[in-house]
Amino acid sequence: MKQPISKEVLYEAMRGMGISDLSRTTIRQCSLLGNVLEERTGEKFSHLEFGVPGIPACRIGIEAQTKALDAGVPSIYPSVQGIPELKRNAARFVKAFIDIDIDPKGIVPTVGSMQGSMTSILECSQLQPGKDTILYICPGFSAHGRQPDLLGIKNIFFDIYEYRAEKLRDKLESYFSQGNIAAILYSNPNNPAWICLTEEELQIIGELANKYDVIVLEDMAYLCMDFRKDMSVPFEPPFQDTVAKYTDNYVILLSGSKIFSYAGERIAVVCISDKLFNREYPALKEKWSIATFGDNYILNYLYVNTSGVSHSAQYALSAMFEAAVDGRYNFVKELRNYGFRAHRSREIFDYNGFHLVYDKDMEQTISDGFFYTVGYKDMSNSQLLESLFRCGVIAIPLNTTGSGQSGIRVCVSRLMSQEDFDDLNNHLRMFVRLVNEEI
Repeated sequence: MKQPISKEVLYEAMRGMGISDLSRTTIRQCSLLGNVLEERTGEKFSHLEFGVPGIPACRIGIEAQTKALDAGVPSIYPSVQGIPELKRNAARFVKAFIDIDIDPKGIVPTVGSMQGSMTSILECSQLQPGKDTILYICPGFSAHGRQPDLLGIKNIFFDIYEYRAEKLRDKLESYFSQGNIAAILYSNPNNPAWICLTEEELQIIGELANKYDVIVLEDMAYLCMDFRKDMSVPFEPPFQDTVAKYTDNYVILLSGSKIFSYAGERIAVVCISDKLFNREYPALKEKWSIATFGDNYILNYLYVNTSGVSHSAQYALSAMFEAAVDGRYNFVKELRNYGFRAHRSREIFDYNGFHLVYDKDMEQTISDGFFYTVGYKDMSNSQLLESLFRCGVIAIPLNTTGSGQSGIRVCVSRLMSQEDFDDLNNHLRMFVRLVNEEI
């Protein structure tokens, strides 16, 4: 790309897609807009918008799934509770890398973590009269925030940017004390900021969840991807940090999409604490004739939604969990590739005058990982996105993630070659010239 795309070409493409403001676009709208512009201009863009795996799928999973397909499982409905092998191996995996003991019956496969979160917030919102609102710690995965809107469930959020450490306690208590919060959801490591909640912060969340009887939905899509410490050895510390150390009111969302690059099969598990799984709620008994949280989750909320998860994919995930626990597959070593890509691309952004938006975990600089966030001077989200698109860079604005900051999310998964990094640098150099009116 020798010159920026004209405003007229960009605006025409936006109008064709019904987009009036780039700062209000979804991830898939950004991706589609970028594809349209690539086709119209014949130019290659830097794709930073879509969090797709950039590492080949784990062969162990593919082989196990192929074996299951050959054995005839496609003709058999899977148990909505999950196949026994998957439940057992997932429980071992949770112990090996999170250091949490959980009964296999409380581990249930879902069609990706997206279904896991959606069915969880639906059930949590119907457990107790008056507790009808979901609280989100943001920034966060934008689709999570759309789920309660789709379901007609009340929801609120706040940006954690100014509320780290002990400040988080006062902020959470200001919401929990109102008595209407049914559940709280966050990702750790965070999508998009890649900040990692500290042990102190997780303890605060757990203690307040106990005090106010709030369920914690902990999304671990990026398990063990805080590469500042080595969590690759099963059953040996350090382990993935978790709120489960401080409360029994938790559901962990554990996906195969990123940790095993198995996104295409839409397979995950929800891990419901033993105490929560067996807890009885009068409102559930009245509504569904089943009192316990776990049985309702499986037999009502999950069953009527999909009636189970791909049978063969369950065998794949089970085999990958087993191989990781047995030390035959070091998934963390594979994922470190993302850290290298993040480090290199952050250098390029820094060289071109960008700054990290969410830059610290308390006193530590954020880890290099799957995502990070950058801004440029005092440019607004709309200004930044428009100029980046014109210069061949596709990304999503931070405001769509519940952030109150100006900037973009950078996903490194599609930065795979030296050519990709060279293209990114060239696109950003053009951006700098454009916004400084040199071209």
